Amino acid sequence: MSTPDVTVTVIVYNDAERLTRAVDSVRRQTHANVEIVISDDHSTDETPQVARRLAAEDPRIRHLRLERNSGGCSAPRNRALETARAPYLMFLDSDDELPDDAVELLLAAHREREIDFAMGAVQRVRVDNGRRSTWMPHLVAERRTLEGIEADPRLLFEHLATSKMYARAFLDRHGLRFPEGIHYEDQLFSAQAYCLAKAFTIIPEPVYRWYVAPFAALDAASISNQRHKLANVRDRVHVQHLIDAFLAESGHESLREDKDHKFLKHDLRMYAGDLPYRDEEWLSAFADIVTPYLDTLTPGAFARLPRAERVVIQLIRDHRLPEARLAARGLGHGVAPRQVTTDEQGRTYWGPHVPSSAWSRRELDISDLDLETRPFPSAQFRHEITEITRGPGASVDLTIRTYDPALRLPVGPQRATLLIAPGRRRLSVPFRLSPVRPGVFEGHAHLDLAAAPLPFHGFAGVRHPLLRLEHQGLSHTGLLLAPLAFPPLTTRVPHHRLTLEPEGHGPGRLQVRWEPVGMTAKLIRPVTHRVARPRVKRAARLVASALR
Repeated sequence: MSTPDVTVTVIVYNDAERLTRAVDSVRRQTHANVEIVISDDHSTDETPQVARRLAAEDPRIRHLRLERNSGGCSAPRNRALETARAPYLMFLDSDDELPDDAVELLLAAHREREIDFAMGAVQRVRVDNGRRSTWMPHLVAERRTLEGIEADPRLLFEHLATSKMYARAFLDRHGLRFPEGIHYEDQLFSAQAYCLAKAFTIIPEPVYRWYVAPFAALDAASISNQRHKLANVRDRVHVQHLIDAFLAESGHESLREDKDHKFLKHDLRMYAGDLPYRDEEWLSAFADIVTPYLDTLTPGAFARLPRAERVVIQLIRDHRLPEARLAARGLGHGVAPRQVTTDEQGRTYWGPHVPSSAWSRRELDISDLDLETRPFPSAQFRHEITEITRGPGASVDLTIRTYDPALRLPVGPQRATLLIAPGRRRLSVPFRLSPVRPGVFEGHAHLDLAAAPLPFHGFAGVRHPLLRLEHQGLSHTGLLLAPLAFPPLTTRVPHHRLTLEPEGHGPGRLQVRWEPVGMTAKLIRPVTHRVARPRVKRAARLVASALR
């Protein structure tokens, strides 16, 4: 057989259902001179039979099967790498795909000039709703060749091994292989590749299609989504230690702050968003695992974070875990704390007391949020549902508590409105918030979701009610936090099944889900979607124009 230009390794474990899709995406490549190695991590389902069938169909395909399961991605990649015949290598996971021209585009970058690897954009596809986005788009926005990672240390955030085509000579020259026996092997492998490469090229075109199932069942979640496991936390921290050691040994300690910032902003941030859903025992163990490592990070890495993230991290380090859970519910959403404290110098801190240590005061100082002076439409409040009672039909009675730690609202009752819009028109539910004590208000709202105006063709999707405040002719709209767990309410409204439930992730908002049923689902919506297609709309405009 002639020597292939590129070897694409497809690693698989118990994924017979999706393996064919992944392999076929390689077989369709516009550059056809490829070798495809299916590296099976000792699957126990029908994967071996599928792999053998694919190999029989196409002489470019070879099937490797590990003698025992390794429990990770490294061993099957390394075994395939040992037998690969091409001068250039790529890696593909069995649940993902390559765009049709991925090999052609990356190989062209290698042939333009001598580089150690080429990388391109990663297209993320949500399996629950089909939405597509680009992973780290700002890093792959333009074509460029860099002579070393120091030219753009932000690239440490793009740690996927699968978005790259490597020169085999580069990997062999440095003995670069995937570390076995640990998870998050991509992070160490990619950090080493970035640091060891003399030159690498970035192209803006998509070269990898990554299917993401963010809310998969825990037993079916990918390794990166198994954040509920403390072993998962330990693996992430362990890999960070290995990267730190490599940076020190290879003379790249100048990258340490950038690498630490990446860990805080990306890795730790994912766990922080889950904190509201963890119990006290888990939180305590999590703090015990991450705090010793956080103590080793460079101060500059913390200073580069948004204030809200710094607050959550410091509350964890101070073992103020219930407060860390509260703070995490506001990450990325501008939600205020329930309470703040001011010291003698006028500095404002998160929580009910001034922190004792200088470092804690630095991290928990939220004076830069300007809670007292920012314009009212962008002010920070905290709206929490403290009680949900089911009413008749599709209605619920809500007890809502609003926290105003900066005392922006005047003394006395406040006008408030609940807003929800499953279509172009919205349902507005006015109610009154009465003062409980300075900075705290409480009110009761009757939300009848049967009154929400729905489009003629129905509505399929999720909405989260918002709360609007009005003061001196200005309005402020903020999200509404719900109890993290309560029995879902399922009922019928005209032509729809309606479910009121906790969001179950993120900040934990009140969530309303509409599902069309009957003729609306079977006839009206399909017809409406066909009519709404761009070609039909253009034709309708042309007809309307001709009739004028």
